[in-house]
Amino acid sequence: MFSESAELYDRIYAWKDYPAEAARVRGLVTAAGGRGGGTLLDVACGTGMHLQALREHYTVEGVDLEPGLLEAARRRLPDVPLHLGDMRDFELGRRFDVVTCLFSAIGYTRTAAGLNAALRSMAGHLAPGGVLLVEPWFTAEMIQPGRVSAETVEEPGLTIVRMAHMAVEGTISLLTFEYLVGHPDGITRASELHEMGLFSREQMTAAFETAGLRVSHDEEGVSGRGAYIGVREG
Repeated sequence: MFSESAELYDRIYAWKDYPAEAARVRGLVTAAGGRGGGTLLDVACGTGMHLQALREHYTVEGVDLEPGLLEAARRRLPDVPLHLGDMRDFELGRRFDVVTCLFSAIGYTRTAAGLNAALRSMAGHLAPGGVLLVEPWFTAEMIQPGRVSAETVEEPGLTIVRMAHMAVEGTISLLTFEYLVGHPDGITRASELHEMGLFSREQMTAAFETAGLRVSHDEEGVSGRGAYIGVREG
């Protein structure tokens, strides 16, 4: 997924306010009756930016499927346990007070079966009374097929241009990224295709309930995309 852009990721998303998002995570967790401290696992942790902010209040760990992103996270957080794994079937052998899956990474499960498997895996890592917080991908009604967008990053000796095109096939959104990376030695090009499931609110809610969690939905969420909050009773 991010095989071509792992080294560019933090530059492209430098606009994100990770401390503010981490504070919002903690607020949503405590509002659901969860702990404002304790242990936290970030699923699809990427380069570790959320973990870096969340570790101010929690003892944190992360898991991600993309080796390049994990490598960046390990450079950032050398003392934090970070695991290579698929959110649909990972098993760490212990439970956490809080589990998060942020920035719409849940969309990469693609299908309803994948979504249900991921929710079971994440719920299985919750301690009794623990809280699972998932930031969703967009629903089918929110997607604009044919939409093209572009982002540019300019630094001394480095210019990055990323153009994105959105398409839809059935219940899957197809997000194509084209990268141009300019540096003193020339310009390199790369492409990525990100396939993400378009899950309805009903599907998301049902997946939480099937995983044995009491679920609620917050319209604003962590960054304006909404959030589903599940609680393991116990």
